[in-house]
Amino acid sequence: MKTEKELAKRKAGLAPEQIDAWRKFSRSVFKAGVLDEKTKQLIAVAVAHVTQCPWCIKAHTPLALRKGASKEEIMEAIWVAAEMRAGAAYSHASIAMEAMEKDD
Repeated sequence: MKTEKELAKRKAGLAPEQIDAWRKFSRSVFKAGVLDEKTKQLIAVAVAHVTQCPWCIKAHTPLALRKGASKEEIMEAIWVAAEMRAGAAYSHASIAMEAMEKDD
């Protein structure tokens, strides 16, 4: 079985221009701007939990720590993500309510 690193290298080899563009985009997005790098990594950790991307969680959690986030800040960002995901599920109940009320 191939390691994740080996698979990443093979995937990159199949689309070298696209992976190069992706890497440049990623570096640009996470570079300090109006938001500092720590804040951007905390956002990435939260979004990774909402999108349920284990690879993103594994990558951005240590990056957040290296950019100065505390474990408590990371956990708080994860709780914000959890609330937003739960809130979205509850908000979508309106769609179900509309569907149920069509039969009334």
